[in-house]
Amino acid sequence: MTTSYLVGQPIRILVVDDHTLFRRGLTALLARDTGLIVVGDAADAGQAQRKAQELQPDVILLDNHLPGVNGVDALPSLIEAAPDACILMLTVSEDEQDLAAALRGGAAGYLLKTMEGEELTAAVHRAALGDSIIAPEMMGKLIAAYKSASPKVAHPINASAIAQSERVATPAELAMASLSPRELDILRGIARGASNKEIAREHNIVETTVKIHVQHVLRKLGVSSRVHAAVMATEHGLL
Repeated sequence: MTTSYLVGQPIRILVVDDHTLFRRGLTALLARDTGLIVVGDAADAGQAQRKAQELQPDVILLDNHLPGVNGVDALPSLIEAAPDACILMLTVSEDEQDLAAALRGGAAGYLLKTMEGEELTAAVHRAALGDSIIAPEMMGKLIAAYKSASPKVAHPINASAIAQSERVATPAELAMASLSPRELDILRGIARGASNKEIAREHNIVETTVKIHVQHVLRKLGVSSRVHAAVMATEHGLL
């Protein structure tokens, strides 16, 4: 995912939710972080489209349950209005169908309103830098959905298995086989929904090193987001 956000500048946010008190509370919460600034808010999809086109925010926090057109259905118009904005769903819905529809529609992340304030601000920062963010509770449902829909793989793909097989390996299998053991560990963490900090703690390495490994993994797999990497990991039996 590309973003027009310039590192070092405040992240400009548009809040979209039909509850006035929630919008005000969310704006106040985000204002505690000096790196974030709420430049506008909207109560429905129509207002959101107009504000997005006018303000060109870096991040749009979008509720799904809006009057008239819901958030997921509003994604195409918001993307058209502000093509460089990163759109994060912020909702109470833990339904995997809502999650799948949001990701298919172009949302860069799916967050739950039950999350802590510090987790939300951290997610906004990561999203502005191009990360795809999924609430840990929803990552499990995403992985389960792909497991049930994908052919079962008994063991992860590796180079020796490909070499001993008479069939021709697919590009995805070759990409997976190109990962080093450490990169496979990092990919497993991504697929579990772990943050860079959590992966670093698990493997006793510094967070900066994890970030570099993540970049290498995404590049080798030919994907642009952690979500796509997690899906590939699941499809190839890494979990």
